[in-house]
Amino acid sequence: MMSSIAELLFSLVIILIAAEFFTNALEHLGQKLRLSQGVTGSILAAVGTALPETIVPLLAIITGPTLSNHSEEIGVGAILGAPLMLSTLSVFLMGLAIIDKRGLRGEICPEPGGFRRDTGFFLIAFTFASLAMFIPHSMSQCRQIISLMLVILYFLYVFRTIKASRHLVQEGAGTEAQQSLYISRVVRSENLPVILLQVILGISILLAGAFWFISGVESASEYLGISALLLSLIIIPIATELPEKINSILWIRRGKDTLAVGNITGAMVFQGTLLPAIGITLTPWEPRSEVLTGIVITLVAALWLFCGARRRRMPVSWLGLNGLLYVLYICISLYNR
Repeated sequence: MMSSIAELLFSLVIILIAAEFFTNALEHLGQKLRLSQGVTGSILAAVGTALPETIVPLLAIITGPTLSNHSEEIGVGAILGAPLMLSTLSVFLMGLAIIDKRGLRGEICPEPGGFRRDTGFFLIAFTFASLAMFIPHSMSQCRQIISLMLVILYFLYVFRTIKASRHLVQEGAGTEAQQSLYISRVVRSENLPVILLQVILGISILLAGAFWFISGVESASEYLGISALLLSLIIIPIATELPEKINSILWIRRGKDTLAVGNITGAMVFQGTLLPAIGITLTPWEPRSEVLTGIVITLVAALWLFCGARRRRMPVSWLGLNGLLYVLYICISLYNR
């Protein structure tokens, strides 16, 4: 048990270092390409840091029984657990990180158009993905239409986000790097290839740290007697969402609210469209009682964020509800265990 705890702590340090390395590179990449903070946070950062939680369910689903007798449970749980974790715990921790600077009455002020776009697209996509569970398998064409629609929704979201970027940059909302590129201290250059090299290195270290963390979590879960489904719904998403949490905390403490919030909400859109599309296609995707609670809480948390986005400025105290929703989910899951 002590070795598992040591593994968890060491992998967490690796993830912290990698997150700092990655966010620094993305700031320079966004500045070099003249991208808005919304594009940098909601697309580049969101997709980059979503790799761990994307790979876990894919591996579970594709390898099937050769990897685990509960591969489909792990795959579906990881797909649905990721947006749940982002919309509740990740958002709450981001708010918690700035209470000392802004207080409960302080406000989070991301670019309002991007915030509304992210949460709106997620609510639409995740609602359709959830409804697909209730369509009988005999109506497979309807399920596949929803799957295709989710993929189209994501690319429409990317198009809308990039389209809004030029106007935002002209208004002064472009991405700006506050520190020199870390790798430039060795390479003595900050051109595009060097920036991309640091991005790749950052993602690689993030992936290594995340998978190492997952390994430690799985080892610890064996001592605690946690089931495969509970592991996939709660424990694995906590581990795989660490990059988003750390990146957003680093950015919001530096006053970069658009990057911080976009990193989370952009990942929500990515994981509420493409991953459920895979789940609908490759798994039974059925409304099991274990996952329905998570779906409802995810939608409530996302709707709360959407309401906050419409206010333009969201009080830090509002994010406390997202944390309470996560606690409620844990309590219900453990009670029904």
